[in-house]
Amino acid sequence: MSAPTAAPDILSPEFAADPYSAYRAMRSEHPLIWHEPTRSYVISRYADVVRAFKDPVFTSHNYDWQLEPVHGRTILQMDGREHATHRNLVAPAFRGRDLAEKFVPVIEQNSRELIAEFAADGEVDLVAQYATRFPINVIVDMLGLPKSDHEHFHRWYTSIMGFLSNLSGDEQVMADGIRTRDEFADYMIPVIAARRADPGEDLLSTLCTAGINGASMSDHEIKAFCSLLLTAGGETTDKAIASVMSNLVAHPDQLAAVRADHGLIPAAFAETLRHSPPVHMIMRQPAEDVELTGGTVEAGTTVTCLIGAANRDPEQYERPDEFDIGRPDLDQGRAYTAGANHTAFALGRHFCVGALLARTELETAVAHLLDAMDDIAFADGAPPPEHGVFTRAPSRLRLTFTPTAR
Repeated sequence: MSAPTAAPDILSPEFAADPYSAYRAMRSEHPLIWHEPTRSYVISRYADVVRAFKDPVFTSHNYDWQLEPVHGRTILQMDGREHATHRNLVAPAFRGRDLAEKFVPVIEQNSRELIAEFAADGEVDLVAQYATRFPINVIVDMLGLPKSDHEHFHRWYTSIMGFLSNLSGDEQVMADGIRTRDEFADYMIPVIAARRADPGEDLLSTLCTAGINGASMSDHEIKAFCSLLLTAGGETTDKAIASVMSNLVAHPDQLAAVRADHGLIPAAFAETLRHSPPVHMIMRQPAEDVELTGGTVEAGTTVTCLIGAANRDPEQYERPDEFDIGRPDLDQGRAYTAGANHTAFALGRHFCVGALLARTELETAVAHLLDAMDDIAFADGAPPPEHGVFTRAPSRLRLTFTPTAR
């Protein structure tokens, strides 16, 4: 009988290079790991991660130290009535009529403008020329902020994402995040005051004027939400676009099916969220001692939930390492709801409020890209490697294509 392997280290170079092999070892031999450098328990099995997202004993109080220093206090930290009230204040803008009437035209226009810059070239780095720019441009337009400030927003969200994913505690990264918090507040607070005085049709005006039963958002709560929106909506959509397109180009038969039927784009996105999610880990904190597979997690201890591992658990999915947009064990009907059976958007009361916005952006992006590009292939002949630990995707996606005549 072979001796058990040592528990993988989520901060090791080996893990960064290939987390999926580490996830297999974790699920089978080390379902509960105490990771001293991050002072957290690491869980990897689907059932445990789902419980951490759904069971009310697991709180999001970890965001008190993980998010608040750079964002301010956000909806992610709230519980009970406070959370429900604030979610109801912001959620209408991300679904239904507001999304369709106000923001779909913004999404489509931004996508077309970016594609027009390279559509005739026959080659593109889709990350640098489209994916990293598209979601930030959309959010800036949705908020009614000047697109000329795009570079500021991109720098700010990159700095904040660095802070959030700073598992090793790098002091320079922490200092950059704190400086960004102050710069962003100096920029946003006067803009918020101006929108309160003279609201328009943009999302920022909606946030400034929204009220439910006498409750409204303070200037600093609106600033914190905008900061969160730029980070969560920018980084995750950026990486999702790169991963969806890389997965499709790597599977020509599935790419051909999606090209022939754009109604399959949501399935391609959902399978990418399962197979290669943009966010690989989310933290939670139990309010009391909890039994999980492998042992007890003490109250108040941080739990690092490995989304990337849970979404490839063979106890939940057949052929979990294969990319298959026709996968029968992925619930497509609920893939963008709190009842999803993948974990990429979290689950339960803190399910991602922007899930439908993300779906709309991805549907638009993939449809526009496939309409503009025929004969798509990897410029280097093979899929590019993924990069990142906390969030993960190809950092470059060099493609060649035949421009379509339009």
